[in-house]
Amino acid sequence: MISRKGAPNIKGQGKLRYVVEQTFSLLHHFKRLAVRWERRLDLHDALVSLACGLICWRRLKKVRSRSEGQRLGAE
Repeated sequence: MISRKGAPNIKGQGKLRYVVEQTFSLLHHFKRLAVRWERRLDLHDALVSLACGLICWRRLKKVRSRSEGQRLGAE
């Protein structure tokens, strides 16, 4: 259950809400997903999966480049 905006957080639900909102925001950067052009559900699901994979890859790439930069600075 996700609490409503402005409602007090119950047992850390605000953290879950932030993750969900951030994910939807990232998915809306993909125009074919923001405006659903695909009529077939399987094609739409494939595009959503591809977008999620790209989002994860970009995030992991960013984290990896930060950790390599820290290792180089420590030497």
